[in-house]
Amino acid sequence: MTTSSTEAQVSAGSPRWLVGLVIGLAGLFYAYAVWNAVAHLITMAQTGLTGGGWATLLFGVAFPAIVFAFAYVIGRRRRVGELALVFLAGLGVVAVFWMSLIALSLTMPSA
Repeated sequence: MTTSSTEAQVSAGSPRWLVGLVIGLAGLFYAYAVWNAVAHLITMAQTGLTGGGWATLLFGVAFPAIVFAFAYVIGRRRRVGELALVFLAGLGVVAVFWMSLIALSLTMPSA
């Protein structure tokens, strides 16, 4: 069995509309994480931030998009259930990072 026939068998098992639905729903959750990070950045910027604070909070805005892209690259050739699990694991990583960022921002000195 060649690799192209193996890829065709795996990708043929999931309808495109279902894959699109999973990607769309996951995209909404990741977009919500970005939205929260932007709102937190604006709130923290009103009190004043150091250069390190700006870098940390801006990375917090970009991190969910990076994880979404990485999860898509990992799961794009898999079946829809596996794709959903990859996106769910990525959301777990984003949630852990977000809680760490909140804890850090609560201890950050304002400039």
